[in-house]
Amino acid sequence: MQPVVTVGLDGSPESLAAARWAADEAETRGLPLRLLHAWPTLAPEPARLPAEAEQNRVARRLLAAAEAELRAAHPDLSVVGSLVADDAEHALLEAAAESEVTVIGSRGLEPAESYFLGDVGLPVVARARRPVVLVRAGTTEQAAPAGRVVVALKLHGSSDDLLDFAFRVAVARSAPLLAVHGHGAPPHARLPQEADHGTDEHRTRDPGDRLDDALAPWRARYPQADVAGSVRSDAPERAVVQAGEGAVLLVVGRRRHRAGPAPRLGPVAQAALHHGRCPVAVVPHD
Repeated sequence: MQPVVTVGLDGSPESLAAARWAADEAETRGLPLRLLHAWPTLAPEPARLPAEAEQNRVARRLLAAAEAELRAAHPDLSVVGSLVADDAEHALLEAAAESEVTVIGSRGLEPAESYFLGDVGLPVVARARRPVVLVRAGTTEQAAPAGRVVVALKLHGSSDDLLDFAFRVAVARSAPLLAVHGHGAPPHARLPQEADHGTDEHRTRDPGDRLDDALAPWRARYPQADVAGSVRSDAPERAVVQAGEGAVLLVVGRRRHRAGPAPRLGPVAQAALHHGRCPVAVVPHD
């Protein structure tokens, strides 16, 4: 299938904000935009029952209105509407598996009234095979016109998928990229005075040096990128949310989950989704 950016639509202000953000992203990437509306009771065409026909008309009007708005704002963008007779969570996960990016609306900590939120949105973010972006109503207007892309980094384990996504977005949007690492007191500061502090040279190195090391190969790969690193003496969750204020996108990672219990998001991703005021991309990585 041709690469595509997919946005889940339910007619809420959040999903319409997500559609506008997705249209900008699709145009930036030079990809088509797919507008997805999923509802289990959508009737096959021709509809057999009046109630089913009415449901289909509502769904078609929803897609047509969004498509008209996006085409007016992006006349050169290829926009395709897709009505799917399926459970929303399953439809979005299927779409995410074949999309470069999947975009859905978010209310953060407010009541989850939107169709793609709450019981649907978080499981999609936690299970999707590829990046998912959550957008709140009004967040694109709140972002600074020349706002930066912010990526949250741990300094252990692989961050290749996370950094590749963040650098690609920043370069495509000609936006500066800020890599943020938050940390509290170093481990040895919490140990008894007589404890051996020389247990792990990598973990006891200066975090700023470790952050520079993590960014070095990506700076070489994307020499046109305007990149800065920031180590903040604060809880990672708080450091990341604060760094994301006014950003065009906050990028956080989550571990890919294999067979076993239901997947969960880590504390940084949870904090970004619930408290972040800018669009948040959650990128699965090993």
